[in-house]
Amino acid sequence: MSVDQVLTPKFVGTSVARREDPRLLTGRGRFVDDIAMPGMLHAQFVRSTVAAGSITGLDVGDVAGVEGVRGVFTAADLDLRPIRAELSRPLSEFVPTDMPVLAHDVVRYVGEPLAIVVAADAYSVEDGLEAARVSYRTVTAVTSADQAMSDDVPLVHDSVPNNIVVDVQMFATDGIDEIFDDAHTVVSVQSRTGRQNALPLETRGCIAYWDDRDEQLIIYICTQVPHQVRTVTALCLGLDERQVRVVVPDMGGGFGQKCVVGREEIAVAAAALKLRRPVKWIEDRKDALTASFLAREQQYDVRAAFDSEGHILGLDADVVCDMGAYSCYPFTAGIEPLMASAEMPGVYQVPAYRVRGRSVFSNKAPTAPYRGVSRPQYVMVMERLFERAARELQLDAVEIRRRNVITAFPYTGVNNITYDPGSYLEALNLCEQTLRDGGWYDVQERATADGRHIGIGYSCFSERTGYGSSAFAARKMNVVPGFDISEVKMDTSGTVVVTTGTMSHGQSHETTMAQIVADRLGIGVEQVKIVQGDTDRITYGFGSFASRSITIGGSAVALASNKLGDKLCEIAAHLLETRDDNVELASGRVRQRDDHSKYVTYRDIADVAYLKAQLLPKGVEPGLSATASFDVFNDGTFSNATHGVVVELHEGTGRVEILKYVCVEDCGVAINPKIVEGQCRGGIAQGIAGALFEQVSYDDHGNPLCASFIDYKVPTACEIPDIEIHHLETPCLFTESGAKGAGEGGTIGAPAAVLNAVNDGLRSTGVELNDTPITPVAVQAALAKGRP
Repeated sequence: MSVDQVLTPKFVGTSVARREDPRLLTGRGRFVDDIAMPGMLHAQFVRSTVAAGSITGLDVGDVAGVEGVRGVFTAADLDLRPIRAELSRPLSEFVPTDMPVLAHDVVRYVGEPLAIVVAADAYSVEDGLEAARVSYRTVTAVTSADQAMSDDVPLVHDSVPNNIVVDVQMFATDGIDEIFDDAHTVVSVQSRTGRQNALPLETRGCIAYWDDRDEQLIIYICTQVPHQVRTVTALCLGLDERQVRVVVPDMGGGFGQKCVVGREEIAVAAAALKLRRPVKWIEDRKDALTASFLAREQQYDVRAAFDSEGHILGLDADVVCDMGAYSCYPFTAGIEPLMASAEMPGVYQVPAYRVRGRSVFSNKAPTAPYRGVSRPQYVMVMERLFERAARELQLDAVEIRRRNVITAFPYTGVNNITYDPGSYLEALNLCEQTLRDGGWYDVQERATADGRHIGIGYSCFSERTGYGSSAFAARKMNVVPGFDISEVKMDTSGTVVVTTGTMSHGQSHETTMAQIVADRLGIGVEQVKIVQGDTDRITYGFGSFASRSITIGGSAVALASNKLGDKLCEIAAHLLETRDDNVELASGRVRQRDDHSKYVTYRDIADVAYLKAQLLPKGVEPGLSATASFDVFNDGTFSNATHGVVVELHEGTGRVEILKYVCVEDCGVAINPKIVEGQCRGGIAQGIAGALFEQVSYDDHGNPLCASFIDYKVPTACEIPDIEIHHLETPCLFTESGAKGAGEGGTIGAPAAVLNAVNDGLRSTGVELNDTPITPVAVQAALAKGRP
């Protein structure tokens, strides 16, 4: 459909009210745990109580005798193929490993599932778990990355030497050692970030049952990647893919934890097949905190070379990521170090670069992507380097950034990535000006005179979004996500049903996708129904992660809408007896350009397309539907932002109080500005959580120490400040709506900005902090060193 056949958009770019809210806010949402079926059974898992060792005995004989128990199954009973995630890399760079659905010989972390117990109700299944008896021969647990790579510890997997599952040197500029030798100033940062839990409000869960009529296994599940769940379930159970249908109802958050395929869901499906009864599993919060997919826990040793004017000359990095006990499917244990290695230069003009990225296995729950995926960590390290360089060179911390951010686009970096146009310098300047206009530098000056500790910190970063097939292929993934497919179908009433392969878990796809379609077809948002999360109704899709929903999925939706618009115009022109280029879409009708009194409604066209096909133009098929796919064959598009934070450090408690938070973001065309702001605020809250509060810790034997919210500290509304958001708009040149991704930027920028603000508050002490979370104990100790 030509651009001049579409009237001026009236929905894209406006804050249309969320269509999901009436259902969700009045308790009419339908989540996995809301689903009940006749004869439904309940499942939970016998889990390992040790972090490392071999199973010497697994006695579940007494479980079957517990009242209400209907079945108990071990690995031997189910005989399932393991989950295997792979990269097409040599063994020197990546070692593939299997993750059994149920552990049988070896256990590798506390909470690893050993058997599934199925009972008539949720109470009986807990009684059944207590009747299981497991004995182990324990070995030394690997509980840190440094320990994992030492020579005198057991291997988590016998096939992985030194527990190093990924070891890749992606870039090494010729002569980089000489650049550092000759540099005016060299600064370094060693940083560690704590292990975290994504903490979706809705824990993992699923319901599985066999449908004899359709000869199909139906799985209701909260997942971001329904088609991937279908593929792996079919492989593990030895079924054809057509025999597995995955349906996702409403979902209460995912944040990446649900964009990988878990083993519990497959065990539940296998038990349902065995028993020929519906089986439900809902993860309790203890298991969610200790045995679910975790995230982060990375360590960086990075140095940067600068000239006397503060221009960066080179970057040299060593990245180590603790990935827990297994590779996640489909991303593998390479997801974190490969992301960090490829994108660390970020928004800065780095002329020389060398990086080594490694992942290690440890006796902890496995790691999955979590909102940001390494970018919160490497951005924090990069921003710390610039802060240190500014101090060494006696430059203003904002000015040194101005001298180094990318300003001429397109820009191809030393990392072989081409950055599309953005507003890096503009965002930085506006963020600083906002804080100055707000008087915060004056507040800081007065507070310092009064002996208070107020700091101002910034982070300047980009978020690579819209990863297409070529970007994932560059990581040498065996499963290459990228494209998305959409179908737009109009019925005889003139309303449309749209399928998308993305999967909303809070991002408001029902609203934003409908806005795109409504503008393309000249109808109201209320006339568009979005269908997602059903592998039988949706041709194929890779789900939602990496801020791809609007950039990739939304572009597919737009292209399919265009195709349907073309067909509407072709049929209408035939019915109006005018040329195809003399018609346009407008408010549920196709009218003549040269005479608006002549038109046919969509109902009229649908009536012909479905019920009077003899009136269609020659060669036009009956029906009103169109399918389109979209992929990106360049390096993706880059959103960008600058965050500015003002904090006060309290001597008595070591508490870090955030006084002001400013975010200046550019995600291209904002389909719905209010929804974009919601993404920013939610992401920033998670970033603050990682900076100041959240950490999953273990004892020396690999026992998790955070089994409840008493031990795992989560910020509340009292700790998250009001956030001032400013929007810039640099449209993407190759997505269909000019949109860039907006899902992860808040989380990416917050830790660096908060950490820099804390260090600015500590400037009189001579102490610098580089690790997160920043604990009150660490702040107290730093402030104490600065006291006379």
